[in-house]
Parts: sequence; C-alpha cells; structure tokens
Amino acid sequence: MKDPDSKKKRTRDPLYPPIEPYETGMLLVGDGHRVYWEQSGNPEGKPVVFLHGGPGAGTSAWHRRFFDPERYRIVLFDQRGCGRSTPHASDPEADLRYNTTWHLVADIELLRRNLGIEQWQVFGGSWGSALALAYAQTHRESVTELVLRGIFTLRRHELEWFYEGGAASIFPDLWEEFIAPIPVLERTHLIEAYHRRLSDPDPEVHIPAATAWSRWEASTLTLRPDPDLVAGMTEPAPATAFARIENHFFLHEGWFDEQQLIDRAPCLRDIPAVIVQGRYDVCTPIMTAWDLHRAWPEAELVVVDDAGHSASEPGIAAALVAATDRFARD
Repeated sequence: MKDPDSKKKRTRDPLYPPIEPYETGMLLVGDGHRVYWEQSGNPEGKPVVFLHGGPGAGTSAWHRRFFDPERYRIVLFDQRGCGRSTPHASDPEADLRYNTTWHLVADIELLRRNLGIEQWQVFGGSWGSALALAYAQTHRESVTELVLRGIFTLRRHELEWFYEGGAASIFPDLWEEFIAPIPVLERTHLIEAYHRRLSDPDPEVHIPAATAWSRWEASTLTLRPDPDLVAGMTEPAPATAFARIENHFFLHEGWFDEQQLIDRAPCLRDIPAVIVQGRYDVCTPIMTAWDLHRAWPEAELVVVDDAGHSASEPGIAAALVAATDRFARD
C-alpha cells in the first residue's frame, strides 16, 4: 500500500513539494476592488482556503505546500489591496475605506460561492487566524474544519504589546529603529503617529515609515534572525501596502468589539479545529492562543516549544501539515 506521507519523507522539509496552480482569476468584489485567486492540487479533492496574514501580506507559492496536493483542492487568494489584488495599497491614491474585516469576510463567502464549493476547511495564521475566526463565526455552515496559527484577535492589549512598547523589552535594539521615524512627542501613540505618515501621499514620507514598520515585524517573526525575510518584507511596494493596510486595521482594532472573537468562540465547538502556537512568539504571544483555547476547549492546542511566530519555522510547519493531513483523512 502506498504511504500517503512518502513524498515528505524524502526530505527533512515538513512541507509538500512545490506545485503550480491549475487555475487563476480575478474576482470582482465591489467597491472598485478585484481580488486575485488561484486553485492548485486536486480539483476533486477536499476544498481548503488559505487566509494569509498581515493584513496586507499577500500569498506566496510556498503557502500551497501545507496541503497534500493529491487530497486537497487548495484555494489561495490575496486580500483587498495587496499581493496581486487591485487597486494596490502602495498607490498613494489608494482608498482603504472599503477594506475592513467585514468586507474580507464577505469576499471569502463570495469566492466560495463563485467556485461552486459547498463547504471548505479554513486555514489561517496570525491576522489570518483572526479573519478565519470572524468568517467561521459568521458562516459556520460553510466551514468543515479550522487550522489556526499564531492566534491574534486585535484586542487592545495585544496591539499595545507589539506596537506601543511591550515587545521593546525583548528587542530594545530593533525597537529603537521602529520608533526612529516618529518625533519624541508623538511616541505615546505610535499606531496613530504611523498612520499620519503612512497616509501622506509624499513617497519621501510614507516609504521610510512603511519600511520601518515592516522591518520591525519582519525582524521579530522568527526565533532566529532571517535576513532574507527582512529583505523581502522591506521592498518599497509590498512594504507600503503591508504597513498601510495593517495600520488601518489596527487603528480600528479590526472593527471588533474588544473580546469579540474570544467570547464568540464557543459557537464553533462543533467544528473540528487545531490551534498551533509557538511558545516564543513575540508578535502574537501565547496568551491569546491560551485565552482562545480556554473559551473553546474542544479545539486542540499544539504548543511548539522551540518556535516563534513564523509558519516557516520547522516545528510550526510540521504541526500545521500534521493537522491538514489528519483532516484530509477525516
């Protein structure tokens, strides 16, 4: 009998081999936005949708590799304003008024219906975990399972930890670089101070701010420094879109009530779920994953003791693939 995991055993890489999409398209979602989507893997397989982080990070080819391509119909899409979706938030004229959590939730459901999918597994990490929870709590009937990583719910203390000085106690050197573009008198409200600069149409103002914002996040995502990741995330166009969209969402606290995603988690108790969390995640500390698990004990919590935030870290990637493999067999 063929071992379904034999493809991964050829290498220490926990992810499946790279694949290309068999179909791509642009979905008209309204408000002048066009959302890029793609399908890969098995057209007759179990449907799964991948929700990327940020918000504003976009998808990458390696995101397809969390899923067995023989058993999954893999759907990736770039959320409004980033990746290959248009208009791109790096454009100084980009209007973010119609880029909110609830617009994205509606986009996911529209994409599901347009692809003719009755139900699908929802996979999301970091911001993608918040979006996955918001989507599942709104459209429970559309979700077969949830795979969540690096839990982030945009509560005030989560945002203050990472963007208002808490994480500076661990990365004081990197924090100095993050606050450098902001005058001393504005540093008591950094999200608001960055918003003023990221909203400025002058590239000499918004590009340095976007680069500093994106470098702070890229430098703290992994347990050990990853210069290639930092370089990729600080390219001007993607960094500007990423920083503008993130800051826009954080300024509005995701358009959530303070405890909304945690308080409503019990409504998901009948949906099989796995939560994967790095023990030393500085961006989205384990406290939020723990709060979610306490509110939703039916969800399995997997703590990876030698990992930070990034899904690229081997322990996190292995735990995520183990979850998708298990659900593919169910």
